[in-house]
Amino acid sequence: MVKFTKQFEGQLVPEWKDAFVDYSQLKKDLKKIHLFTNGVEKKHTETSLINTIKSSLGKLFLFGNKQREQSRVIQVHKKLASSGSNNDVYETELLEKIADDTDAAKEFFMCLDMQLNKVNQFYKTKEKEFLERGECLKKQMEILIELKDAFKQKQANGESTQESKEDDSISCTISCEDDSVRGRTEEMQLQESCLEDLEGNGVEALESLRSEEPIKINNEDSKLTTVSGRVFSCQGKNVKIKIPLTNPSRTFSAISYLINQSSSKKYGPDGGNKLQISKKKLSHAEKMIKGALTELFKGLNYLKTYRNLNILAFMNILKKFDKVTGKQILPIYLKVVESSYFNISDKVMILSDEVEEWFIKHFAGENRRKAMKYLKPHHRKESHSVTFFIGLFTGCFVALLAGYIIVAHLTGMYRQHSENTFYMETAYPVLSMFGLLFLHLFLYGCNIFMWRKARINYSFIFELGSKNELKYRDVFLICTASMTAIAGVMFVHLSLLAKGYSFRQVQVIPGLLLLGFLLILICPLNIFYKSSRYRLISVIRNIVFSPLYKVVMLDFFMADQLCSQVPMLRNLEYIACYYITGSYATQDYGYCMRVKYYRDLAYAVSFLPYYWRAMQCARRWFDEGETSHLVNLGKYVSAMLAAGTKVAYEKERSIGWLCLVVAMSSVATIYQLYWDFVKDWGLLQHNSNNPWLRNQLMLRQKSIYYFSMVLNLVLRLAWLQTVLHSSFEHVDYRVTGLFLAALEVIRRGQWNFYRLENEHLNNAGKFRAVKTVPLPFREVDEED
Repeated sequence: MVKFTKQFEGQLVPEWKDAFVDYSQLKKDLKKIHLFTNGVEKKHTETSLINTIKSSLGKLFLFGNKQREQSRVIQVHKKLASSGSNNDVYETELLEKIADDTDAAKEFFMCLDMQLNKVNQFYKTKEKEFLERGECLKKQMEILIELKDAFKQKQANGESTQESKEDDSISCTISCEDDSVRGRTEEMQLQESCLEDLEGNGVEALESLRSEEPIKINNEDSKLTTVSGRVFSCQGKNVKIKIPLTNPSRTFSAISYLINQSSSKKYGPDGGNKLQISKKKLSHAEKMIKGALTELFKGLNYLKTYRNLNILAFMNILKKFDKVTGKQILPIYLKVVESSYFNISDKVMILSDEVEEWFIKHFAGENRRKAMKYLKPHHRKESHSVTFFIGLFTGCFVALLAGYIIVAHLTGMYRQHSENTFYMETAYPVLSMFGLLFLHLFLYGCNIFMWRKARINYSFIFELGSKNELKYRDVFLICTASMTAIAGVMFVHLSLLAKGYSFRQVQVIPGLLLLGFLLILICPLNIFYKSSRYRLISVIRNIVFSPLYKVVMLDFFMADQLCSQVPMLRNLEYIACYYITGSYATQDYGYCMRVKYYRDLAYAVSFLPYYWRAMQCARRWFDEGETSHLVNLGKYVSAMLAAGTKVAYEKERSIGWLCLVVAMSSVATIYQLYWDFVKDWGLLQHNSNNPWLRNQLMLRQKSIYYFSMVLNLVLRLAWLQTVLHSSFEHVDYRVTGLFLAALEVIRRGQWNFYRLENEHLNNAGKFRAVKTVPLPFREVDEED
């Protein structure tokens, strides 16, 4: 049977952990009473026995007055908080000696009262927040229904206009409203925070909703400000549509509006701008409201769980107290708990039923089962077949890799002065590229496993929907299957070379392997985790086109991964040149190295990931206005300069370039170490309860954090190999380079865990467990 402590910790909402009853602390306080009671019993066994008999006889004779006896044990007082708020505060008064250690009993009830007050306060706060969201969504639904009725009425009347050739639309009068970029930072963040999650639910074209509203120049002070929306009047309502700068089309439309502002204005009869609200645009707004209802319903369910688990926690700890002390406290205090606000309030239940009713009526066609698929999505069950294939592919990979190593050793392919230079120049980059890529993927699977063990909600932090989320078993399956295919193909390729086939005959095999993986990545069929593949492609698109896209957590997290994959990107660059230019057919593997544009491209590839990351920092600074993003941008600029000097030193090995490499790399390393430890990991806090760590730690062993910092420092110094030119005896320098690149991937895998741990603690500190979904409409007063 599972202990209640594990059951309690396993079911609580991770981001609200500090708001739940501190069951472990109550158990510690109760243990003090238990230990003191046991010590007294050992010294006074006979007295305790007599007291027990007397107590039993007393209970027997006073059975009819049991409730009166219980009422004299403790009394719980209820009063208003001293701050003048409407919050109730509970204080327990001991009317008789409950345990042998009176101070310990007082301390226990003091802690118990504090927990009850904390639970009530948090429940009221969250209830108020969700009720406000519900009220806002109710207004959104009214506006949406009114606009939809207008479309239906127009279609029923058979009206048609030349302005809407492809889709029905209604004309509304609008007026511009000026808002500053910095003043709307939080709103812009909220607008984009769940965009990807909504796309997972079918919002493929949500971007068009954000791309049609221009920006306005303030006529009073002629300062450029952005308009987060337009105010329009339809069916007697003044409504504002919020549309932030979140994508390239929105940005370009804003710029084009500034250029053509004087010629593109059309005024209506009341002097306002004409706005066509199309049916397609209204459909996108409907999907945004649908996503907001889903998140609200999830939050309400979390609050129900919060109530139920806390009731169980109070009940269990009171049972333990009665067992230890022999008193009947449970009925008295539990009655107070059951009558407290968090248990008697039914507002959450009512709102939950309303949200469910709205969703069924307006988004599921009166089909409750269909509505529940969105409101309560079922997690995919773990399949034993996945575990089986992971083991099967792992065994195959080990066997094929062992065979490949044996054949490579017999043929001498990896020796430093081998005659088979052609193989190391052409086929080996393919093997090393895939090796680094899938090592990174394997470590990501390990991170997911550790995040789950540590109760870190990575799916919420990355804003992943149920379709996009990959479990660690899925990641391991992809990893083992891919590496088995790669090892098998490379083993066959090397075996054919060993049997006497010419390079020209078998050189197309590595290229076909790369082409096969590329086709699987872009395959439009719903196979091989299609939603996850396409989500990856969209993230890569956002990274490549930085800073045109608004930056979310997943975007800059993936961009950081690319910063550790520079050797892989350079291998990919060479392989692409080798096969695209047809060098594999002419057997001229040195062609790409002789061409000037390829050498120039090598510089670009070396610092391109750092450039993307720097542009993301610039975009975040523009959106949020925090100078810390500019400081972070400086870190990536220093990394770009260090990478550029390394490439230049590889080309021209001179003392001047060597000194420049050492200087730039040293500055970049110190910069990166500071940012890793202090900003990304939240460590090195000198005022922390844990020396040079942070107050809250997800891992119990503090030594792991110190070890990780030392390991990160050592692996950050891998650039010294560029200066020392160290290599293993009789081993090709490319193998040494692969080994060092693998160490950087391992360092990044370690960095990933602590980076997300720190992000999780930041979310938990603000009790953010559900996303604040953007809403398309906003009612405004006539004064606004």
